[in-house]
Amino acid sequence: MSFLSKTLERVKPSPTIAITAMAAELRAAGRDVIGLSAGEPDFDTPQNIKDAAVAAIAAGKTKYTAPDGIIELKQAICTKLERENGLSYEPAQVSVGTGGKQTLYNALMATLNPGDEVIIPAPYWVSYPDMVLLAGGTPVAVEASLETNFKLTPEQLEAAITPKTKWFIFNSPSNPSGAGYSQSELKALTDVLMRHPHVWVMSDDMYEHLVFDGFEFATPAQVEPGLYERTLTCNGVSKGYAMTGWRIGYAAGPQHLIAAMRKVQSQSTSNPSSISQWAAVEALNGPQDFLASNNVAFKRRRDLVVAALNAIDGVTCPTPEGAFYVYPSIEGLIGKTTPKGTVIEDDEAFAKALLAEADVAVVFGAAFGLSPNFRVSYATSDEALTKACARIAAFCAALT
Repeated sequence: MSFLSKTLERVKPSPTIAITAMAAELRAAGRDVIGLSAGEPDFDTPQNIKDAAVAAIAAGKTKYTAPDGIIELKQAICTKLERENGLSYEPAQVSVGTGGKQTLYNALMATLNPGDEVIIPAPYWVSYPDMVLLAGGTPVAVEASLETNFKLTPEQLEAAITPKTKWFIFNSPSNPSGAGYSQSELKALTDVLMRHPHVWVMSDDMYEHLVFDGFEFATPAQVEPGLYERTLTCNGVSKGYAMTGWRIGYAAGPQHLIAAMRKVQSQSTSNPSSISQWAAVEALNGPQDFLASNNVAFKRRRDLVVAALNAIDGVTCPTPEGAFYVYPSIEGLIGKTTPKGTVIEDDEAFAKALLAEADVAVVFGAAFGLSPNFRVSYATSDEALTKACARIAAFCAALT
């Protein structure tokens, strides 16, 4: 009899572990590995936010807080949602968790029963399906192809909905593709959802502030007020505010759902770090001008990477609307062989060979539910990106 739970048996180990382990081994051996797999900004947390954390420590704000966040942070979140998204919430409708992942997980744990289905557009963030499985639900992946710039169509959403569907997870701009849905594209999806009142919407807006070329961000409950009572709007300070290690995420939604999420959190982690919460208050209430200047750098890096990858025979790289990822297709390289004899059977073989033979670490597309692709994070220096793209180009050119 296995000591481990049967629930855990439903979850696969992260498919990125092999690449991460290989990269660590090569670096330990002295190899100059360029990592393009980290999903976090390379910018430092703004000074005013760090100062707020120091001030909180000096003021003795180091004790337990309410399980799902201090009232000051909940009020800051409500103000932010009204200011930027036109959504009106009260503090009792807000949950603060230890990173965005916890708020998503709490909601799934609080609502899913065996047999419940969760629609997840692919390519998807690697954690979505496994969180659904851990919570006892059934993930239903729906592929959004290169032809639609990795965006789900209304027809695909309609076809995927069944009487068992409980949630639709929506992520724009997307990890891993960077695809952002325009307001009209989003309205077409919400029109479908309005015809199916049993389906709830989990909107992961973590990359809201990372958008380019005049793209205007929108979130489902904003575009379709009729969905307000069955939408959980999720966000956090990790990406836009360069606060990944501070571990603060939040969600706003119907009060009864937030209360259920609070119950889950109260019996698991309880409150997020008090110091991080006070830092997040400053992040949301303080100056926001650095967001635009950071985006100038991210757009420059995006354009650099897209141009370099599209210049490679066999690689097709759409230009994303946001986030800091690109998700190129390598369909034209499948079946080829590296100089060291590795056959590129799929995108996992490509990523492993690229690391072993060219010292560039990327994440293969199968981890995100759509192949044959790979994800590049361009949240690193222009110099590193230029060097990495040159290595990728040379690696691809040497395939036969």
